[in-house]
Amino acid sequence: MGKIVAICISTKKGVQKKDVKRCKLVKGHGLEGDAHAGSWHRQISLLSTEGRKVMEDKGAKLDAGDFGENVLTEGVDYSNITIGSELRIGNDALVRVTQIGKECHDKCNIYYQVGDCIMPREGIFAEVIEGGEIKIDDYIGFVNDKSSSSNN
Repeated sequence: MGKIVAICISTKKGVQKKDVKRCKLVKGHGLEGDAHAGSWHRQISLLSTEGRKVMEDKGAKLDAGDFGENVLTEGVDYSNITIGSELRIGNDALVRVTQIGKECHDKCNIYYQVGDCIMPREGIFAEVIEGGEIKIDDYIGFVNDKSSSSNN
């Protein structure tokens, strides 16, 4: 069973996102107050702490939001994720995966620190199907995951 470790937003694009601990996911839009929210296919971004640890092991000094992720998770296996997969977040929210990875147009500070970046391979992007309030330690898991019945 996975959980949320951080919820990060920024009011401007191109700046590091900051952990706000809780936020409202708005149907068809994204995280309330986030510069990347809107009516497009990348309303929120997700990243696992497990994937991020690979970068830390290479020497990167990281805080939540450094990769531009909105939702940092722990215990969610994204290795077999496909476009169209759905994830339940907390009690009410539901998101559908629309993109896996993204092209980096410019090399980020993390790339310059360690010569690599995981977002092109492991960043998950989704649209919000059902909104709701989400917070740190909330459950997150695939809709067809048998452990989802033990919500929170």
